[in-house]
Amino acid sequence: MQRMFSPWRSKYIASFSEEPSSECILCKAYQQISENDDYVVTKGKCCYVVMNLYPYNSGHLMVVPYRHISNFTDLTDDESLEIMSLLKKISWALTEIMKPDGYNIGSNIGRSAGAGIDEHIHFHIVPRWNGDTNFMPILGDTKLISEDIRETLMKLRKVLSIK
Repeated sequence: MQRMFSPWRSKYIASFSEEPSSECILCKAYQQISENDDYVVTKGKCCYVVMNLYPYNSGHLMVVPYRHISNFTDLTDDESLEIMSLLKKISWALTEIMKPDGYNIGSNIGRSAGAGIDEHIHFHIVPRWNGDTNFMPILGDTKLISEDIRETLMKLRKVLSIK
């Protein structure tokens, strides 16, 4: 069994207190987004796609509903359909520009399930390549990301504009 381990994310996870924050980071991010200067790849009617600032791999994206909800069962049918549609569209775009061998797609719902941001449901898409695990995060507290997220963002926006 292969494991995906990302110790560099510990600093990110530790930055959240045990007490729930009065301000949701994903709601705040959406309020501040501008497609020209932030990390938003594309927006839909119910959801947006954003670069993950603490990626497991190059091209790690999140699909986030605008509405602040934490439970999967609280998604409307429109939100559910758009999440799947955006995941499909983004996987196509990532395949066009990055040529991964596969993807991890999913959501950690609740802190006990591993959610770093448990108060606002979101869905991850992580491109994977054969042999993409390496020893640097474990031995050197360093994660090798092959491309700057701004560069990936620009490539995604370009390829999505032609679809």
